[in-house]
Order: sequence, then structure tokens, then C-alpha cells
Amino acid sequence: MRFATVTVASMAGLLVLSGCASIANVQPADDAGNPLCAEMMVVLPPEISDQQKRQTNSQATAVWGDPAQLVLRCGVTPPPPSTDPCVSVNGVDWLAKEGDEAWTLTTYGRIPATELVFDPNVIPSSTVLATLSSAASKIPAERTCSTVSKTVDVP
Repeated sequence: MRFATVTVASMAGLLVLSGCASIANVQPADDAGNPLCAEMMVVLPPEISDQQKRQTNSQATAVWGDPAQLVLRCGVTPPPPSTDPCVSVNGVDWLAKEGDEAWTLTTYGRIPATELVFDPNVIPSSTVLATLSSAASKIPAERTCSTVSKTVDVP
């Protein structure tokens, strides 16, 4: 009888935990197992612009919002020098690719690189970068953009 009670209690716990938010399916980056990604992941904020962070199914990834409004992947291939706009926020350089439905921002000069994909109509890029640059700075910079479109220091 005791086994049955423990089993029922365990199943009820699983139902409660799984009822909070769905687990986001995110493809991990090639270098997701890099220890520097782990240092960054542990300091990510639980909320960005009223979007709650939720669990993902892969290493070195994070998602805010349900459905996903912001996806972070650490361990992506560092971008080569580029003519894409570069924005520097709190000492972290980000290359920006503005798409019709989503923007992709990738750290520049950091190995491994971190990629953010989001809809700027839902979460402003200034909020995303101000909130996540501190975590991204856990991966040391090896170089910087030679031309910066905009520099922002946020306290």
C-alpha cells in the first residue's frame, strides 16, 4: 500500500510540474557543450520584457515566452568579419540581421558565440541586449567590431 501511495504522489508531482509550461524544442548549437556556455547559462534572467523563461530540451539553450518570443543558443559558430550592423551594449558586440518576421543577433568576437532570435515587435532589441549582455560577457571577448553602429552602456 505504501508503494502505491508513493507512486500516486510521484505521478501527481509530475502532472503539476508539467502543467506549468511546455518544454521548448530548440536545436542545440554545434559547440553547446563548451564549458563557457555553462558559465553564461547559469546567470540568465528568469524574465525578459514580461516573458517568462521556460525549460528547453537541449543544452546551452534558453527560451522566453510561451509560445517562444526569444530563443537563445550558445555555442554557435562565431561569425567572421562582416558588413552587418554591429551594436555594442555594455562592452558586448552583437552583429544584427534584421528579417521581416524575426531578428537574429549574434555575439561578435567571442568563442563560442551566442545567438538570439526574436520578434522586435514583441520584445524590443534594446531590452533584449540590455538584459542579456551581462550574461554574454561571461564568455571573454577575443576581438571587437571595427565599426560599431551604436554603443550603449546600460547600468
